[in-house]
Order: sequence, then structure tokens, then C-alpha cells
Amino acid sequence: MAHRLVVGAGPIGSALVRRLVAAGDTVTVVTRSGRGPDLPGVTRVAANAADPARLTELATGAATVFNCANPGDYTRWEAEWPPLAAALLTAAERSGAVLVTLGNLYGYGPVDVPISRDLPLAATGHKGRLRNRMWQDALAAHRAGRVRATEVRAADYIGPEVTAAGAMLRRYADVTLRGRAAWVFGDPDVPHTFSDSEDVARLLALVADDERAWGEPWHVPAAGPRSMRQALTDLGAAIGAPAPRLRRVPTAAITLSAPVVPIMRELQEVLWQFQRPFVLDAAATTEAFGVTGSPWEETVVRTAQGWRPR
Repeated sequence: MAHRLVVGAGPIGSALVRRLVAAGDTVTVVTRSGRGPDLPGVTRVAANAADPARLTELATGAATVFNCANPGDYTRWEAEWPPLAAALLTAAERSGAVLVTLGNLYGYGPVDVPISRDLPLAATGHKGRLRNRMWQDALAAHRAGRVRATEVRAADYIGPEVTAAGAMLRRYADVTLRGRAAWVFGDPDVPHTFSDSEDVARLLALVADDERAWGEPWHVPAAGPRSMRQALTDLGAAIGAPAPRLRRVPTAAITLSAPVVPIMRELQEVLWQFQRPFVLDAAATTEAFGVTGSPWEETVVRTAQGWRPR
């Protein structure tokens, strides 16, 4: 039994908290609003996680500091992530807790092969470069002996609690599961990896206590890739919805709107993930820890029930 500090209570942070409590740990959850799973053994705290002094206070006595935060507005990343990441690193260093960061695949930049952790971090956009700086800062502190750090990297999320703010698949499903046509970005028929939120939480919890994981990034194992169309088809079939009707947003429309519409400019930067195969290679994780992704059929059934139109 250990005490853990989890920063962020989105779908992944919340799944992680439930998993930790089920294993007998106590957890402090930090968000700006003080929200989070209301469970025995969980203390919910409203705090500014970018305040290193306050975060260090909350981290004192914790075995692990989990960074599951995610500034929701892409246009605010450059302003919000650096102080937040710095505070998390400071809190882990001062408290002696292991720092486990939830990451993504932006840092690799556009690739035409399965994305393994051995690929160079060659991001072409500012969001990917920012995530890379965060990891390099944590890794440098780890190698200097100031902190023990690791990072878990996932593909696009799927799971019953995943919201439209955190997953393109959910945005489309909110339309197609109602029997309407959805406008989609990129090519809906290229292979795409989806990370089950429970698999992400499981790996976060695992690497926190395994010394072999520290000082390295780890990819979340997942079921084999499906296209966006296939994923939406499977979700619909699980609840008796019709086959999805998908219409592609013209690339020219994105290009023309990007200079004047900030969110379209941010989307344009990561659009490569939907224009070409986006396949996650987690073989190193499976080899090291013996974990595999949840069966696709199980993920689809759980997710479809959570996403079913009300």
C-alpha cells in the first residue's frame, strides 16, 4: 500500500485513480476545480498544479507523482505546459517521488512506419516539440540522479469515459451513432491505432513501481489497428446503429482557414496522424513487462455503452 499523487482527473487520470485504489493505495487527486473520482481512499484537492511550492506540499509522502494533466485548448499549450511541467518535475525532485508522465505520439512527427520508441523525436510542430522538451528535461534530471522519471505514450484514446475534447473518434461517434453523416479530417480508411483508456491506466500504474521502467519511455500496447471507418462501424454495430456515413473535409479548406482560425491552425499541425497510417508499435513494452492490449471486441462493447446517445 502506498500513497500516490495524481494531477489531472480526465478519463485517463480517473481510470488510474480507480485502479490505484482498487490495489489498496490512497490517492490525492489535484485539479483546478477539485473534481475527481469520489471514492474511499481518495482525497480531492483544488489547486494550481503549476505552483511548485503547493505541488511539493501535496507530493510530500507520495511514492509517485502522476502527470495526467492536459491543457485542453491547443492554443494555450505554449503558455500552460512549461510552468506545469516544471512544477511537476520540481515536486517530484523535492519529495523523492517517482515522476510518471502521460504522453502521446506528437513528438515523433510524421512517419511512414509503425511508431516505435526507437524512432527519433523529430516533431515538426510546436506541440510535438513542446512535449519533447518536457521529456528531455525529465530525462536529464533522471540521468543526473535528481529524480526518477518515466513516460507512458499512447495513441488516440478509446473508452467509455473518453470525451469529444480528448479524442477525434468520440467527436465522430457522437454524430454517427445518431445515424447522421459526419465530416472527418484526413483519410478515414487508413490504419489507425486506438489506445484503450484502461490499458493506458494499467501501464501508468505498472511503470510507477518497476525500476526497469525508469529513465525510459514506454508505448501502450493496443489491439491491432483499425481504420476510423472500421472503428465507427464496430461501435455502431455494438448498439444497433447504422453503418457510419463519412464525408472528408477538403484539405484545401483547412489550409485556407488555418491562418485566420487558431484551432484549425493547431489541427493542421497534427493532421498527418489522420492522412497516413498511424500505427503504434509497443513491442518493447510487451517484451519488458508481458502486457498486451485489451481485445478490440471488449473495448468496443464497453465504449459503445458509454457513448450510446442519450
